[in-house]
Amino acid sequence: MPLQREALLTAYQRSVEVTRDSVVNFGLEIWGELGSYRDGDIDRFITRMVPRLRSGQYRIASLTAAYVWRSARADGIGVPLVPVNRELIAGARNVEPTVEYRRPAITTYTALSKKQPLAQAIAAGAIRLNDLLTTDMQLAKTAQARASLQRSGYTYYRRVLTGAENCALCSIASTQRYHVRDLMPIHPGCDCGVEAVGADYDPGQVLDPDLLDQVHGDVSAFAGGADRGGRDPDYRKLLVTRQNGEYGPTLAWRSDAFTALPA
Repeated sequence: MPLQREALLTAYQRSVEVTRDSVVNFGLEIWGELGSYRDGDIDRFITRMVPRLRSGQYRIASLTAAYVWRSARADGIGVPLVPVNRELIAGARNVEPTVEYRRPAITTYTALSKKQPLAQAIAAGAIRLNDLLTTDMQLAKTAQARASLQRSGYTYYRRVLTGAENCALCSIASTQRYHVRDLMPIHPGCDCGVEAVGADYDPGQVLDPDLLDQVHGDVSAFAGGADRGGRDPDYRKLLVTRQNGEYGPTLAWRSDAFTALPA
């Protein structure tokens, strides 16, 4: 990757991370302070949460539009900045937020009905809230990325892994090229980025065959089998940790990272 494009990607990913974390931390903070978690508390939570959610989504969409535009300029492609379509971003998840953000309460009530202690039930609701918020932030990013890439002059893009660990499914997806008309598939908790493939020809389906083979090999060694389709074992539940050092990449079940949280 050219140095200018790499610098743009790094700055963009950091800005998205800061925005996402700010929204998630806000939501988890007010969730933890609701008190009785009755209907009135949940109504007040939703009233405070939804505007902050929308603000974060629009911010991430704006960052994404600017990133794609600057990347195109770095590649010598003169295209206008694609404005954020707020209706597109708000409709990225086909459910009303007043319905969606009642789900953490439903999770909490369900846990209580199963005789879990109140603290554990509230924590289960917080996990659900975290998944909802991170997914909605990601949907804003992918929706704007598709809109911007389709008008950028690029034909293909690739998924970009973020952070020190990613699920095996995302790691495999990062080795492939996708057409800009296709919205990047995600799963709950996914935070992958996107990078245009700066080529005026089809670079081929597999962009990184070495990483593709390595991930399948790691999964096979860890889980006793691998599947080129990423289904069995469930690659979404396997974390691939990339490390600098003598041990290289390691693998763990996603559940291992949440042993302190209720099932």
